Amino acid sequence: MSTAAAATQGGPSIATEAAASAPAAPPAPPRIELPSASAAYLNNPPPAYPALSRRLGEQGRVVLRVRIEPDGTASAAEIRTSSGYERLDEAARQAVLSWRYVPGKRNGVPEAMWFLIPIQFELR
Repeated sequence: MSTAAAATQGGPSIATEAAASAPAAPPAPPRIELPSASAAYLNNPPPAYPALSRRLGEQGRVVLRVRIEPDGTASAAEIRTSSGYERLDEAARQAVLSWRYVPGKRNGVPEAMWFLIPIQFELR
């Protein structure tokens, strides 16, 4: 009896058995889009340079870890790398908490995510 005849008479076919034993392809990894503060329409002002820091010549780069919510607001901000000056660090932290963001997305759906934001304080 041929395989085709066996399949039509209720017997297992080789193709069916092979398909049943083949492992399923792994699902595609989720597509993740990171949050952003750089969209021009967001109008996020730079942090205010503390007056005392200006007078004392304090400069530096602060890196903040900011939690961006699905609605584009920041709910928390932590200092990841300090500028070396508490006043500059705090000015940067307050600024990023007041900014608006394009939220991160997983498979096109907005989701809360942590994001690193560098802030440079430079006297000119």
